Amino acid sequence: MLVIFNKTDDRSVRELLARHGAPRSAVSCRIGARVIAYLPQADAGLASRFKTLRQVERVVTAHGSEFQLTSREASPEDTLVEIGFGNSIGAGDFGLIAGPCAVETREQLASTAEIARAGGATALRGGAYKPRTTPYAFQGLGLPGLRMLAEVSAETGLPVVTEVVDTATVDTVAEYADVLQIGTRNAQNFSLLAAVGQTGRPVLLKRGFGCTVSEWLSAAEYVLAQGNSQVILCERGIRTFEGSTRFTLDLSAIPVVKQLSHLPVIVDPSHGTGHRHLVRPLALAAAAVGADGLLLDIHTDGEQALCDGKQALDAAEWMELTSALSALLGSLGRTLQRPQELAGIGSGL
Repeated sequence: MLVIFNKTDDRSVRELLARHGAPRSAVSCRIGARVIAYLPQADAGLASRFKTLRQVERVVTAHGSEFQLTSREASPEDTLVEIGFGNSIGAGDFGLIAGPCAVETREQLASTAEIARAGGATALRGGAYKPRTTPYAFQGLGLPGLRMLAEVSAETGLPVVTEVVDTATVDTVAEYADVLQIGTRNAQNFSLLAAVGQTGRPVLLKRGFGCTVSEWLSAAEYVLAQGNSQVILCERGIRTFEGSTRFTLDLSAIPVVKQLSHLPVIVDPSHGTGHRHLVRPLALAAAAVGADGLLLDIHTDGEQALCDGKQALDAAEWMELTSALSALLGSLGRTLQRPQELAGIGSGL
């Protein structure tokens, strides 16, 4: 059973749940102006009691979804996720998160961030911890990489999106990052999902390459069950028999998720294809099917990149793509977001 409270603070909701006999397993989460509570195994009598409360907007006693707080029944309106420096993802406009797959040097990160901002990125991506398929590949710089990200973020006014790979590093990454990314290999690491949910930071949740849409949304439920509704879903390709691309980018998932959930959903055509020449057409296709934004790899010298250089756009390709996106979105009645002005930076990067 879902109970939707309106104009009620979180503490009052918890008190009301306890006072009126909600099961101890009940969870609640603020989504926009409302607090949504999920009461498992609630009976008709409990539903009737909550329906009489003036603080309750409505009660949903049954719906066909396997997930609760992430569902449209919980919140019919699209969720807007604030990611820092006045930027956001969701609820209409189209946002770009761009940067190198991995932080390599301070100079590389700073120059790539300048290119990202010039093309209209509203957030900087970069991996400090890199979970790789083989243990012999570059694993990231760790804490020094996080510090570089924070420094470049302060200089450019771009919030940082970076991956958390295990529960041991959650607090450290949260200290430096604005958005915590959960990668495809950890998409069903439930203890990690709960831990990032508890930080209160926005979470970017990539779809597991073997996950159905329902499993993906159920994974997001672990974050919302901690009281954190600031979740961005990211389609990054699923594993199929097809070998001509790195993964199969499932763009049909975008309208499916939009129908099922209020959470914003973006697309990663870089990791979804593994080839830079495929990024542009699939990025445009993602915008056409209704995605809320893109997560993209860009690099000043992709051929020398320590991680996934073959899929990274160079500066010219990046600028060409953002121009094409702006034109396409305009024809669809949508707007490509621009980064917020930052004192001392302006728009001249």
